[in-house]
Amino acid sequence: MHIVLLLATLASSDTLSGRVTDQSGQPVALATVEIAELGTRTTTTADGAFQFSIPSGTYTLTVTRAGFAPASRMIAVRGTTTLDVRLALSPFALEPVTFTATRQPIAPDLSPLPVASLSGEGLRRQQGVSLAHVLEALPGLRTLSTGAQIAKPVIRGLAGARVVVLENGSRLEDYSWSDEDGPSIETGFVRRVEVIRGPASVLYGTDAVGGVVNVISEPLPFASGRTSSFMRTGFTLSGASNNLELGGAARAEGARGSFGWRVAATGRYGSNLHTPAGELDNTGFGALNGEGSAGWRGAKGSLAVRVVHYGGEFKLLEANAAPGEAGGPARKLGDDRVVVNADRPVGSWRLEAKGQFQRHRLIEVSDSATTESEAFNLLLQTASLDLLAHHSRGNALRGTIGLSGVLQGNNASGRIPLVPDANLATGGAFAFEQLTTGKWSFLAGARLDTRRLHADRDSSLAVADQTRRYNAWSADGGIVFHPVEPVVLHVNVGRAWRAPTLFELFAHGPHIGEARYEQGDSTLRAETSRSVDVGLRVAGSRMRVEISGYHNRLPSYIYIMPTAQVIDSLPVYRYAQADAELIGTELSFDVELHRGLVGRMNFDAVRGTNLTAHEPLPLVPPRRGGVGIEWRDRIGIDVEGYARQGRPNPLDTQTAGYTLVHVTGGSEVRLLGRVMRLDIALRNALNTRYRSFLSRYKAFALDPGRNLIVRLSTGDVD
Repeated sequence: MHIVLLLATLASSDTLSGRVTDQSGQPVALATVEIAELGTRTTTTADGAFQFSIPSGTYTLTVTRAGFAPASRMIAVRGTTTLDVRLALSPFALEPVTFTATRQPIAPDLSPLPVASLSGEGLRRQQGVSLAHVLEALPGLRTLSTGAQIAKPVIRGLAGARVVVLENGSRLEDYSWSDEDGPSIETGFVRRVEVIRGPASVLYGTDAVGGVVNVISEPLPFASGRTSSFMRTGFTLSGASNNLELGGAARAEGARGSFGWRVAATGRYGSNLHTPAGELDNTGFGALNGEGSAGWRGAKGSLAVRVVHYGGEFKLLEANAAPGEAGGPARKLGDDRVVVNADRPVGSWRLEAKGQFQRHRLIEVSDSATTESEAFNLLLQTASLDLLAHHSRGNALRGTIGLSGVLQGNNASGRIPLVPDANLATGGAFAFEQLTTGKWSFLAGARLDTRRLHADRDSSLAVADQTRRYNAWSADGGIVFHPVEPVVLHVNVGRAWRAPTLFELFAHGPHIGEARYEQGDSTLRAETSRSVDVGLRVAGSRMRVEISGYHNRLPSYIYIMPTAQVIDSLPVYRYAQADAELIGTELSFDVELHRGLVGRMNFDAVRGTNLTAHEPLPLVPPRRGGVGIEWRDRIGIDVEGYARQGRPNPLDTQTAGYTLVHVTGGSEVRLLGRVMRLDIALRNALNTRYRSFLSRYKAFALDPGRNLIVRLSTGDVD
């Protein structure tokens, strides 16, 4: 009965309609018009018209069309509301709003922290099994990799537990201290990825010291009328030459009135990787992922449920394995999530609730041609809830008040002890406000968090039954100034924090992948960060420039250091804390060289120093620069140069600098009566021999050589 009443309240809506034209007043057909807060969209008709049936309230309307600069408008919908939008010509493919910077949609130029995004053609060409590899081309982003399939995003020299990964605003939990456990994200289900470069603990709580990666999936479809309905399908086929990788994905979605649904599945298989020096044994993988979602939307709000599975088996290269040896270690990963989102407008407020249960399992096995032995088996179960209240008063004042809570249990088994069984409870409250007046925009926020960790007794790890508590605060303040169009100046000051991981606190055993015996330190304090970020953006009709500089001070930085001890023939390394800092800069430049021909240039560098030991921090990315040219999303060439790390930590394995050339191309083709998209990418086109400074395999193997990737897709909703 309650479900019937809920559906009845979601039945009626107000109407928003309008027309999209170019600067000369001519209609723009097939433009995508979206209500950002609701995730609902439509396309304009031949005369540029659009119409929505949505609840009354204040919304951000965005309009995008290839060949035009995107537009965004704040609009209050009451009864029947109309709005006309004019688009200006532009050669750049840009996102009109960002969600991640403030938890509400705002124009990227209003964010005091640098926000980068990847979507559309760029995202489609980069799709792969590893989210971190997909993002590596963005400014300030690198990849801490274990082969081509397992990787973690590195933001401004920080990775692992210092980077928060979100899916549609809900944080994902995994074993971030492990080199062989990356974000459980299927990139084929992704519509857009947004990255905050810099601390963001105010909005997202503990661990957002280095930055945030927010993966945004396709919004559910809804029909325009109460009784209208539709269904559509799509599929993707892909292949890669380097490891004979094959992939296939299928999707079906539809709607009837206020009810929308989607199901999707993808499978990937790859054999051993190849370098210019030959094949790397035991580096193949297999993955099978899927999702299903359904939701309702009407005058009283929306409700959506999503179920996601991500899993596979990923082989691990051994440093001392005999050539051609059968079998070897492998990681088995299984991640299952159930997500419930609800949204309800109340006057000038919009109330939002996000609930998620995640079951993340990580198993390492050592197998040979005849036997398989389980080394460890880790199970992380997490329940989280976010309650958010967004408000807006026209374009001048906007903000969010939020409460969040996390309950988590860790269970460890297997013959190799890694961490004790433990339970975690975290709660936080925050407020974030944005005031825009004339040429100025001011943003400020504060947050309080409390965290309770209980670790069970474990004699093999020498851990006593204990409880640890953390209470911490975060704060953010930023100013954005528009002196003249199209110039934007911004500055941001922030404080962030993270609690030490179970591994940093309680590790007491061999870490075979690193060939060392690691010991935690149960006296470690919470790690804090104080940062300053300044930048300049210029967004003209034929040129875009962004320059950022930052200083991040971490007075309680957690790191690992060698000792004079040896256990079981392995050198002993122990976790410790020190005063550290990271200083860096990022530059991106795009210009229209000729009609439809766009050139681009980028550069980023970061310098990390352990101020207590007076030595460089480990695994800090070397300088990188690149240039590229692209014509109408049809063909592009990029050249990336990576310098030799001039300031390696004494524990680092040094690598030489190198240059890579990549070629991309794409076009629409018509096959079997359907319009399809054909994308081709040639990675490392010159088959360059190189070793990435951030590769776990760099001491004993080259990185992959030339790789031709072909992808055919149809039914994409862009």
